[in-house]
Amino acid sequence: MEYVYIMVPSPVGELTLVARGEALAAILWENDKPSRVRLGTMRIDDSSAVLQETARQLRAYFAGTLQRFDVPLDFAGTVFQQEVWRALLTIPYGQTRSYGEIARQIGRPAAVRAVGAANGKNPISIIAPCHRVIGATGELTGFAGGLHAKETLLALEGIALSSDREALKTGHARRRAVHIDTAQGCLF
Repeated sequence: MEYVYIMVPSPVGELTLVARGEALAAILWENDKPSRVRLGTMRIDDSSAVLQETARQLRAYFAGTLQRFDVPLDFAGTVFQQEVWRALLTIPYGQTRSYGEIARQIGRPAAVRAVGAANGKNPISIIAPCHRVIGATGELTGFAGGLHAKETLLALEGIALSSDREALKTGHARRRAVHIDTAQGCLF
């Protein structure tokens, strides 16, 4: 089946939304490595209902009015990767989890590094919130969209960053207001 896509601006750079059939298959970052998410042939399709709905929900998320996405997802990956990506979907808005916590959640406590690798290959960034996964000591770790994008997404969700590492580590970070400048075209 063919992949269709649209490109949309956002506060974290231009995003490429990709669908296969009636489900979202990927959200790719502006400077994404082509090998991170392998997709088939793609063509632009502004009329795709799932892509238009995803764009609408992302606008609401970036505006601070949406905390839970509701679009059909089509994760393409190994069984293990799909387990990790489904676990990401359970992390509530405004909370974080460590790679170790995700490993324990999927019943593979020794697979912390493999969880990190699967997290890095997450094809549906933002909606499957890999940005909510942090290191065991509360540090921000690698992120396909770049650490600035990860920081922006966490701040949007009210997660305090450097000032309260223990709270960040435990997922009980202090909430704070975040302003995204829509006048500068940061929202799409």
